[in-house]
This record gives sequence, structure tokens and C-alpha cells, in this order.
Amino acid sequence: MPDFTYFFERGPLPLLVSMPHVGTQIPPDLARRMTPQARTLADTDWHLPRLYNFLQAMGANLLVAINSRYVVDLNRDPDGRVLYPGASNTELCPLTTFNMEPVYREGQGPDPAEIAHRVGAYWRPYHFKLAEELAAIRERHGYALLFDAHSIKSELPRFFEGRLWDINLGTGGGSSAAPGIGPALLAAAESVPGYSAVLNGRFTGGYITRTYGAPTARVHAAQLELSWRTYMDEAGNFAFDEGRAAGVRPLLRQVIESFLEAGAAAQGA
Repeated sequence: MPDFTYFFERGPLPLLVSMPHVGTQIPPDLARRMTPQARTLADTDWHLPRLYNFLQAMGANLLVAINSRYVVDLNRDPDGRVLYPGASNTELCPLTTFNMEPVYREGQGPDPAEIAHRVGAYWRPYHFKLAEELAAIRERHGYALLFDAHSIKSELPRFFEGRLWDINLGTGGGSSAAPGIGPALLAAAESVPGYSAVLNGRFTGGYITRTYGAPTARVHAAQLELSWRTYMDEAGNFAFDEGRAAGVRPLLRQVIESFLEAGAAAQGA
């Protein structure tokens, strides 16, 4: 059912797919404080529910954010700890875009009290639901699988040099899933020609993957950071490209099916 922070739909599989950065909603009073560039919401993980349109038919549980990451980033530590030490990081409540442009008009950024309010109002409900459903899935099936779905522009000098791999899989460097799961996902991605793929490369998994993935507790988590170039226009209007999407969808489905197979196999390991 819809909520002011997320949309959730339950399915019969032991798989929960989380999409924390697809939201485009911004409270009007907050939007008025933002720069025109920020209001384009350029750093959104565009169109992922449309791209992964097979999930509900498969029977996955689906948790989708409604609010923009500029309100609060659901894939960051609520205490503000950096995600990738030594690298460029965006904040819990981002102050700059991925292109280092200001999110807020001068003097209009959030103070600590406002950040705490946003965590309580927007961050915690999403994470409460995420934890609640993973626990329910584990109770029903004996284990749970969490797939955190993301996408990003293929060239962003702030975060990486050159062009990003098409398929960027992460298991927290191997800590968020049983040992065989990451390699199985990579093999599934590499089995579809025409796309480059990497495991635990530049993007190893964010706060969600690292926090909820607990193999010893029978919860296995993986992140996929998908390059925009595989399914949409990167030039500036963020348009969905059905032709490109039709090419990459079979790969995405194959990766998720391999996650289900490897996750089930890991329970008997």
C-alpha cells in the first residue's frame, strides 16, 4: 500500500527488492529553498520501477521510495558517517549534486535540527519497513534475500574516472552475502553479451546492503548499480529508452533469478 515515504507490495518469493533512490517527491516548502538545477532532480535513479517491470509477476516483494534523495538519502548512515572513506561522498541530506552544484540557495541548507527531523519523518519509516519485511520473509522461508536496485550516469568524474561498467554488482566486498552468491550474480550478468560487468568494483554496496546483509543470520544482500546508458538517455532530459531497456531487461531478470537460486543453495551449504 502507498505511504508518504514509500510504496510497498508483498509477494510470495523470499526476495525483497529495494529502490531507495527512485523518488521524485519534494515537500513544497523545501523545494522553494532549492536551486533551479537541484529541482531537476538530476541524481535520481530514473525509471527503475518501469525497467524492472517483471518483478511483481515474478512474485518479489517490492519497496520503492517516494521522496527524492535530496530530502534525505535512504542509503546513507543516519548518523552521517561517510559511505566510502577517502572518496567523494554525498551527505545524508545532500548539499551538492553529483556535479558539485549547490542543492540549496545561499543560506537555505538544513541545520542539524532539520536533518534530525528528516531522518525521523522520512528515513526511519523506510528502514522500519525494510527491516520488518526482511524479518517476515525470513520467518516465512527460513532466509531472506535483499536486492538493492540503483542506477547512475555512466560518466561522473566526481566518483570515478572514465566510463563506469554497465553492471556494477556489490556484496559489501563479500560481507553481505554467502560466498557463492556474488560470483553467481556476476556469472549471470556476464552470460548476456554486449554488457560489461564487475563485482565489488567502484560500488560495493551502500548502507542498506552493508547493514541488512547478514549471512550468518540467513539474510543475504546484494546491490546493483546500473549504468544509465543501458536503458535511458543520459543527455539531459532523462528519457526512458524502450529499445535499450528491452536489451538489458533479460540480463536483470537473469541476475535476479540467479540470486534466488544461489540464495536457496546457500542455505544447505
